[in-house]
Amino acid sequence: MRLVSFTRASRAGYGAIVGEGIVDLSRRHPDLPRLVDALHADALGRLAAAAGTAPDFALTDVTLLPPVVGGEKILCVGVNYANRNEEYRDGSELPKYPSLFYRAPDSLVGHMTPIVRPRASEQLDYEGEIVLVIGRKGRHVPRERALDHVAGLTIANEGTIRDWLRHGKFNATQGKNFDRSGSLGPWVVTRDAIDVGAPRRLITRVNGEVRQDDTSANLIFDFPYLIAYITSFMTLKPGDLILTGTPTGAGARFDPPRWLKPGDVVEVEVEGIGTLRNGVIDEGAPA
Repeated sequence: MRLVSFTRASRAGYGAIVGEGIVDLSRRHPDLPRLVDALHADALGRLAAAAGTAPDFALTDVTLLPPVVGGEKILCVGVNYANRNEEYRDGSELPKYPSLFYRAPDSLVGHMTPIVRPRASEQLDYEGEIVLVIGRKGRHVPRERALDHVAGLTIANEGTIRDWLRHGKFNATQGKNFDRSGSLGPWVVTRDAIDVGAPRRLITRVNGEVRQDDTSANLIFDFPYLIAYITSFMTLKPGDLILTGTPTGAGARFDPPRWLKPGDVVEVEVEGIGTLRNGVIDEGAPA
């Protein structure tokens, strides 16, 4: 299944993509009003039964939200492609453990909604990433069973305000959490329709120009390791998201840097999932 969250006529809901339309699963399952509720109830099987029916409305009739709304945690992994570590040119060895940070829900918009360059900085950058959607609660999850906890995959543009990454001495939180600076979507592809552990090619384009092109086979810390590591110190819950890192080619690494500006269009394409597309506007401009 491909599952989306959306608003239509001021009502929020979620549903399954069927052809060019959406089967409104939130209306069919009023006891599961959000996709995150269905994940907590381990109800993807119930949703699959309804997803085979005729669409209730066209995909073009809704505004897409980030696919999972209301999860507890959005965890992001920094410098997780082997050649990204080399990109820093500091002679350091590959990291022993992942670098992790949080994003706030308000920092991310859905597919086809503009991301925002803030008043505070012109250094808005893109980072295409594969996202794990957690579907099963777990603590101390062994690596060999880690992928059993993944409900599906989606895509992120983990937008970053580069000159705000070091406002504090060590933390990246400020530069990663400007309102509407990144995006998620367009949908979650559930594990019944995708091999969640298979290597996947990721391509990021800005105005049609390829900027990032790599495969998750080059991750330093693969998906099972990330889940095992994270659950060694915290409990992952249904609806939690893990943004697994970005390849080389972000705008900051060009000379001179190539920051996003209003009117640009960023597309992140991941093999087997789809393409996340967002324009860029300035803060205060109409969406």
